[in-house]
Amino acid sequence: MEPGAQVWCRDKDGDEAWVLAEVVQRKPDQLSLKPLNGQSAFTRGIDTLNQETGETKFDGVELANTPLSQEEKEEGRDNDLITLPHLHEPAILHSLSDRFFRGKIYTWTGPVLIAVNPFQRLALYTNEILEQYRRDGLLRAQGMQSGEDLEPHVFAIADRSYRQMMSEARKSQSILISGESGAGKTESTKIVMLYLTTLGAGSEETPPEEEGGELSVMERVLQSNPVLEAFGNARTLRNDNSSRFGKFIELGFNRAGHLKGAKVQTYLLEKVRLAFHAAGERNYHIFYQLLRGCKEEDHAKYEFHEGITGGLDLPNFFHYTGQGGAPHLREFTDESGYEYTIKAMRRLGWSEETIDQVFCIIAGLLHLGQITFNSVEKDGMETAEIADEKVLQYSARLLGVDLDRLRLALTERIILARGQEIKTQLTPERAADARDALSKTVYGSLFLWIVDQVNQSIGWKDDSEIKSSCGVLDIFGFECFAINSFEQLCINYTNEALQQQFNQFIFKLEQAEYDAEKIEWAFIEFPDNQDCLDTIQAPKIGILSMLDDECRLPKGSDRNWSKRMYEQWVPGKDTVVSENTRFHATNIQKAKAIFCVRHFAGIVEYRAETNFMEKNKDEIPLTAVQMFETAPSQLIKDTYAVQTRDSTGRDAEVGGKQAKSKTVGQQFKEQLSSLIESVQTTDPHYIRCIKPNDAAKPLLLTRKRTTEQLRYGGVLEAVRVARAGYPVRMYHESFYKRYRMLLPTTPDSVLPWAFDEDKAQVLCVKLVEVALEEGQKHQQLTQNGPLSPGESGITRSEKIRRLRAMQPLPMIFPKTDVQLGLTKVFMRKHPHDCLEAHRVFHQHTSATVIQSWARGLGAQRLFYIIQNAVETIQRCYRGAKGRERWRQLRQGSAGDLLTNHFRMLVKWRAYNRARRGSIRLQARFRGRHVRKEQASIVVQQGYRKFIAQKKYRMLKSAIIAVQCAVRRRMALHALTELKKEQKDVGKLKNANVKLKEEMATLRAMLNAQAKESAAGAAHLKELKEKEDQIAELERRIAEIEKELDEAKAVVQKLEADLQRQSQEAAHDKSELQQHRTARRSGKRMPDSPPIHRRVSSAAASEAPEGMSESFISPALLQEHMSKVARLEEELEEERLMRRDADGEIIKLRAAINGVSLNSEDVNALLAPQQSGTASSAVSDAGSVDFDEDGKRDDPEFTGQEEKDGRPLEVQTRLEKLGIKEETQRPSMLAKIGADFIPMIRRGLAGNLDQEVDDALAVGWKVEIRSRKEREEALRDEVHRFEIRMKRFAHNLEEGVDVVLWQLNKGAPETGGEADEFSLKSTNVTMKMHRRGELFVQTVLTFMLRGGYLSKAMGRNRHVDKTALEPLSLHDILEVRAGCSGYDHTELPSSSGKTSKSSKSKSSSKSENEQASLFMTIKATPTPLASTRSYIFRFKSRSARNDTMNGLRSILADMQISEGVSISGLHNENGPDMEDADRDEIMVPLAAVHTALNREREQYDRILLMLLQGSEDLKDKEDELLGLRSKLQNVVSETKEKDRVQANDSKLIMQLSKKLETLLMDNEDLRDQNDRLNTRLVSVESEKMNLLANR
Repeated sequence: MEPGAQVWCRDKDGDEAWVLAEVVQRKPDQLSLKPLNGQSAFTRGIDTLNQETGETKFDGVELANTPLSQEEKEEGRDNDLITLPHLHEPAILHSLSDRFFRGKIYTWTGPVLIAVNPFQRLALYTNEILEQYRRDGLLRAQGMQSGEDLEPHVFAIADRSYRQMMSEARKSQSILISGESGAGKTESTKIVMLYLTTLGAGSEETPPEEEGGELSVMERVLQSNPVLEAFGNARTLRNDNSSRFGKFIELGFNRAGHLKGAKVQTYLLEKVRLAFHAAGERNYHIFYQLLRGCKEEDHAKYEFHEGITGGLDLPNFFHYTGQGGAPHLREFTDESGYEYTIKAMRRLGWSEETIDQVFCIIAGLLHLGQITFNSVEKDGMETAEIADEKVLQYSARLLGVDLDRLRLALTERIILARGQEIKTQLTPERAADARDALSKTVYGSLFLWIVDQVNQSIGWKDDSEIKSSCGVLDIFGFECFAINSFEQLCINYTNEALQQQFNQFIFKLEQAEYDAEKIEWAFIEFPDNQDCLDTIQAPKIGILSMLDDECRLPKGSDRNWSKRMYEQWVPGKDTVVSENTRFHATNIQKAKAIFCVRHFAGIVEYRAETNFMEKNKDEIPLTAVQMFETAPSQLIKDTYAVQTRDSTGRDAEVGGKQAKSKTVGQQFKEQLSSLIESVQTTDPHYIRCIKPNDAAKPLLLTRKRTTEQLRYGGVLEAVRVARAGYPVRMYHESFYKRYRMLLPTTPDSVLPWAFDEDKAQVLCVKLVEVALEEGQKHQQLTQNGPLSPGESGITRSEKIRRLRAMQPLPMIFPKTDVQLGLTKVFMRKHPHDCLEAHRVFHQHTSATVIQSWARGLGAQRLFYIIQNAVETIQRCYRGAKGRERWRQLRQGSAGDLLTNHFRMLVKWRAYNRARRGSIRLQARFRGRHVRKEQASIVVQQGYRKFIAQKKYRMLKSAIIAVQCAVRRRMALHALTELKKEQKDVGKLKNANVKLKEEMATLRAMLNAQAKESAAGAAHLKELKEKEDQIAELERRIAEIEKELDEAKAVVQKLEADLQRQSQEAAHDKSELQQHRTARRSGKRMPDSPPIHRRVSSAAASEAPEGMSESFISPALLQEHMSKVARLEEELEEERLMRRDADGEIIKLRAAINGVSLNSEDVNALLAPQQSGTASSAVSDAGSVDFDEDGKRDDPEFTGQEEKDGRPLEVQTRLEKLGIKEETQRPSMLAKIGADFIPMIRRGLAGNLDQEVDDALAVGWKVEIRSRKEREEALRDEVHRFEIRMKRFAHNLEEGVDVVLWQLNKGAPETGGEADEFSLKSTNVTMKMHRRGELFVQTVLTFMLRGGYLSKAMGRNRHVDKTALEPLSLHDILEVRAGCSGYDHTELPSSSGKTSKSSKSKSSSKSENEQASLFMTIKATPTPLASTRSYIFRFKSRSARNDTMNGLRSILADMQISEGVSISGLHNENGPDMEDADRDEIMVPLAAVHTALNREREQYDRILLMLLQGSEDLKDKEDELLGLRSKLQNVVSETKEKDRVQANDSKLIMQLSKKLETLLMDNEDLRDQNDRLNTRLVSVESEKMNLLANR
């Protein structure tokens, strides 16, 4: 890039993309350039610098190719851009632009055909031109030359694919056509199919209208395009006939090359266009063709009434067609398109009925878009209601669906949750969305059905006839818009996969060329975008894979999906680019759910919150599914079947199970994988369509848009792959003639100036060698500095060369960078730049010698002219700038004034709006508060009424019980003996009932074991016999029970008569006593009846005349008693038979289980049952005697008012009813969960007031030897537990000192904080205060602790007094041990101070470390808090446990008093007794119910306490697990500390040893010093002696 060289410079701000400029000056780090279009000069800095070779790459600067002459252009030297010396982006852009304006729209770039849309009709597709390319291809296939080089054309690439398909290998071909909307993909596809079908027609094909009018395969294939275009193409802002879907058309050929049929596969239809399209655009063509092309008589059939349009034409009236203004197309009319579409449908073999049904569905969709919704309030919710039922009827009739089903699909939504349907009414906005979604579903299904019908019409019949195929892919190009969504990601993913296949194909061609030229190429690297594909499609971590996973989650969202991608690809906080550099996301983009993907064409920004999940799911609502499945129209069912098949796959039914619906991403990946596999198995051919401008005007090319399309289409990427090895290629002759001038001093004998073609390769090699030698010599001469231009003996040209500031790079480069092939010279960029720099340097030196004189004269003349002009311009400019500055100051002042007034108005308007909103909010809140208060008053009135009624009923029941008790005492003595017999009969009946239950249980158990046992077949017969015996026993027992009932009725009658007689006798006795007393006193009672003498016993058998008619003789009573005795004997026999049956059943059960038992074993097993029965009989037989007053004759009973916690009257009545503490054991099959808890009897035999503080001994924890001992232990423990509960409640009433935290979690609708402590570490006294007799009136009060001194110190000044409101027991939800819902170590230490000293913090933390001191009470939510928690810290663990148990006991009593029943013992209807039993029981049922309810209450209280205890046990286990983990951490830390301490000890030992050594050395030195001092003293003494002697 020497001065004077022409280069291409990137236009960063303009629309030219690249500007041709000339190098004015080159500095080591800067390049001065001057555009050739007259713009001002500019500079460019260094982009990259190679330190080894010294190669410099300037920013946005590329060398320009030498312009071709007109003759070279006419010869077609620019037909293939791969032959250009410098093949880069500006070179390709310039060549395409030049050819476009010359009318040549097709250009080769190696194997790729670039087609530029001319936006005008050109005579390039006539039959003559088609025949010309067909003839040329035929000759080339036969190894002959046609004698002329044809221009690049789409016919050429189609012919090449056909000829390669018909070669000996018979390999299938594929033609891949890509480009953006409006680039001409659809027209290119038509031209390719026309050429291929023409070649594949052959001579054997029948004429179009022969054989009964049936069309040929060629005609059917070509007629499929109008149908697909009508339903799949639409007008956009860039193209009138834009394909809104991708398609792959596979043409099948037989062995002879004749076309046998075709198959069409579509990709990603743009269904969103049906509901919305922008202004200036249109919906799909078929809607406008139907509205404008159908006949007048068809308007009534399709409900197109002109009177309802309001003067608008039909396309502008309907919502789905009038959004963009319904413009007309430029190339053809909708009327002709309608006729052309119907004609194509008929030629494809569609019946008139099918065509009419299809257009009915299209008309139904138009009417469906006209449906609007009104807002209706139902049950306080806003729901949608269809505004015009007539439009709904039109849609239902035309679509062929049920009217009611359609209405439900538009206004309701059904969600399946655990097999149940949940229906939700839609709002008007949601209903409109449901309408559009339903329309898109119907149209998408119809389009798939049309493609399926087209395939049936044009497809081949026999696959064995197809030997090869040629596929034509019309796929959407790379897209990058302002807002990119799911569709752009799928489209760019497709182009990324196709680009990878394209790069691999280009690389193979490069390898083939290198092999043909016989040069080395093993070190060549080519770009690979597999990492970008992995970023999108990799399992689990790919973008689409994570999107599918998010769609499966019930609460998945687009933002959650984006967060997962950020965590996977850019996990760090400051990480912006992923490791493979393909995924980008800044912090700002993360906050907006935006991510970027670096594709081969550039970085594309995608917005996650543009309904990625909804578009990927593409689910059909359940209401719509039901509508499709029950539709009367068969066509709508068929379309839905095709939609379901494509969404679930071809193998929808596998193993009888319904396949799951696939997401759009999964379907698209499968289709793309299938497409890539199909392309890889074929020989691909590429056509890249380019759109020159967005205005669709002819002879207009926008360079910047063209450059973007070259980049997006992968053309530049292909060039980069092609030039990755040796980007510069020149023929031998061009290379030699171009660079021979670099060696002017080399003699002709060494390197001749004339080129010899026979020695071309030898001369090129010699040229490179001599150039490298000269470069070495020049480097050696310039080692000590640049050469002096004043050196004598040099030429003027050499002097000018030395005077130039910028010397070219020395011609020093590796020889391997220049490869000489058989016909070409392959060079890398650095050697080529060196040679070009020296060539330009030599040219400029020669030109400088000539231009120096002329430039000097011209510059002098020009200087004076410019000087005068500059002075004039400066004066004018300064004046203009001053006036401009004055105007700006005035405008600024006026702008400030306007800005201030505008801001004032904005603030004033915002204030008024906020004020009105506040007033409205306060009014609503106050109204709601008043209504809530009135409602609470009504509730309180009802509750008080209920309490009064309850007290009245309880008082009435107690009065009745007292009355019944008094009446019972009057007849108790007379019925004592009869009651014994009655008990025996009742017990016998109970035994029979239990015998039935046991036999039923055994029967069920035997049946279950017989079915499960493998050896049960051998015992079925015996089991059947035993069951028959059991049935016979049951029948006989029923007969005996019937006789017993009869006897019992007679006995009851006799007892009643006997009681009446006893009462009469007592009455007579009392009267007789009164008469005797009166006689003794000599007085007679007034109005006294006559005295009746008692009938003697001898005449008792005969009733006297004055006796009552109901008198029963003792003989008759004796007869009945004997009958009862006989029945008892029969019952005893039945018992023995039952015992035998039980023994047989035990034997059978043992045999089923594989155990054999003898008679002794069976008797041993039956002995406990018999002894239990006998003991129960003995206990029942032992009755209690009563005295004459009805009191119990029992010394142990004297002085006891209650027994077992029951009143004396209730206990006596229960004993007379036969209710004992030791109840019979129920059947295992009839038990409930509560029955497995051990039976506990209330009370103790000793003194109830005595408190026993023994050690804790629960029934299953003490050492016991029998069930009775276990029950006694449990009974004692329960009694002690109840005593403690009463003491706990008393402690709560006295008050407990605690530290209180109150935690409120704000409700989401109030916008509250997550955790808010209204009280923090507050010392309070908790007391239980009873405001009335009811539990609801009991509250927990919290009072601050501390007296006058605490108040003076301000210890509680930060406490919120409103937070210390009493807590009602009715508001308590649960009481939990520990700090539930919050870490107790993280509790705030104070409510008023924000910071504390380290000492206070450590002390507070140590106090909160013990979780066993904490208790948590969870209360009901409030309007300002979703949950309330009261956290208490006690002084000791025992105080915590006592308070918690007492509070739980009180809560259990409150729940029981409110009617909570969990034990299943309570029965409001009373025991199920027969009428005969009711007659013989003389105890009021209300008393029995009261006793049972009291037992149920005690039992429920135990159950509730056990449930709370189990919760505490679970919490303790969790706490122990946490402590275990902490203990492990402490152990590991201790080990680490021990290791450090050991190392320190070793170090100390070493230091100690070293210190000892130093001390010893110090002692040695001290000794040596002493010796030296002694020696010195002695020497001095001797010296002094000598001096003295002298």
